[in-house]
Amino acid sequence: MATEDKPNIIFILTDQQRYDTIAALGFDHMITPNMDRLVHKGVSFHHAFCPGATCTPSRAAIFTGNYAHNTGVYSFNSWSHHRSWVQDLADNGYHCVNIGKMHVIPTYDDLGFHERVVVENPQNQLLQVDKRDDDWGRYLSLHQQTRPLDQQATDPDWLDKFQGVPWHLEEHLHSDVFIGNSATAWIRSNAIRKPLFLQIGFTGPHEVYDPLPRHYELYKDREVPLPIFKEGELAGKPPQHLAHQDYFSRANGDARVDLRSATREDMEHMRRHYYAKITTVDEKLGEILDALEQNGYLDNALVIFASDHGDMLGDHRLPYKWLMYEPVVRVPLIVWDTRLESSDKSGPSGQSDALVSLIDVGPTILEAAGIPVPAYLDGSSFLDIIRKDRSAAHRSCVICEDNYLTMIRNERYKMVYYTEQENDGELYDLHEDPDEVNNLFRDNRYEEVKRSLQLELLHIVLRSNYTNSTYKNHDPEDQWLRPQDSAYLHYITKKNPTGWFNRQ
Repeated sequence: MATEDKPNIIFILTDQQRYDTIAALGFDHMITPNMDRLVHKGVSFHHAFCPGATCTPSRAAIFTGNYAHNTGVYSFNSWSHHRSWVQDLADNGYHCVNIGKMHVIPTYDDLGFHERVVVENPQNQLLQVDKRDDDWGRYLSLHQQTRPLDQQATDPDWLDKFQGVPWHLEEHLHSDVFIGNSATAWIRSNAIRKPLFLQIGFTGPHEVYDPLPRHYELYKDREVPLPIFKEGELAGKPPQHLAHQDYFSRANGDARVDLRSATREDMEHMRRHYYAKITTVDEKLGEILDALEQNGYLDNALVIFASDHGDMLGDHRLPYKWLMYEPVVRVPLIVWDTRLESSDKSGPSGQSDALVSLIDVGPTILEAAGIPVPAYLDGSSFLDIIRKDRSAAHRSCVICEDNYLTMIRNERYKMVYYTEQENDGELYDLHEDPDEVNNLFRDNRYEEVKRSLQLELLHIVLRSNYTNSTYKNHDPEDQWLRPQDSAYLHYITKKNPTGWFNRQ
């Protein structure tokens, strides 16, 4: 049961959802009544960014609270051996439940959760290697169905569909429907006496873009925004951009898509299916919110809605993610503290333009739960913005790390550093060029801007490495010290960053 100092915490994470996909935030091409509902109740962060540009690095950073340069998780690396702040919640009386996608590697590790309903991407081939299907796969098998793997090999028209393929089986067999139904069933059948941390992870709108057919019908003739592209722009970008485009045009798996010569109709087809899949997720989100409310879980709760990263969706004639463009790194983030009066959250007061990162979600949750935030976490809580001052600043810049790329972005400029490519990278003036089509990295007029961003990035990484040393250097023979133990984090704390504490 939630208490005043330990609210229920509901963290809902979609997969690969762009920031410009919620109607109530001004994007009228979308049909998202339940995401809109959260916008009207909570605080929407208009400049929220992910810490990794793909699923695994971003989720590893979100749930460990540490950047990739501290965990080593830059790609599809194992990361469940790292401590998650979920364990801090569990150690302090929370009952922790995960339903849906987490993308933990190895897949079935608990990461501090007491209960898990494990669902991975519908096209996840790694589960076949494990020779152990996830809970959704087993549900499919009970209905004499199998995962939709290798569709590119069985569908001769695959390349003509640009990932837009409406769901082909009964609705209840769709992965996101299964996740939503599993969550509502759990909520209705469990009366946990402890405060609850419930993490729900949808697999959508990650490709393949397979909405329920009735949701696609809502978009079939709907006007949708076209991708942003400037003829010849990729020639002025690092070579990885053209390589990325070329790779997916020839990929062996069902992520194969060729956007080099896609027509306007092809792009609209792809985008309508992607947007419709978000509407599929939105419908299940509404059912979850209703179940939470009907069963008393929202009487005293913090509800967080976000996505792990976005999707290029044909912008710059590029697919998916991995690169550091705004459609990939900028994500929706809505936070609703149900204890605040509704009059304090309506209209402009429910908006924040502060730069925030999903690396800050863990510290925000721990502070809301009344649990001291470990100093080795790279993020910092933005709870004061929600509860006190929506106009307050939070960060001067955000960073994102993935594979060989490191992005630093402040309010005006974005720089992307390419490891071992000292003379090549990306620099954008987001005031003058919000679409990121003109790369200024080699423009001598911006040397001072680049130098300033490089120094800021160096400062962030060095400080992060130092504060994280208490985590990296812990004795594996010891049990984890709790935040309330006198010896906990004996180097520094966030409240006294120059302090030095001896072991007792």
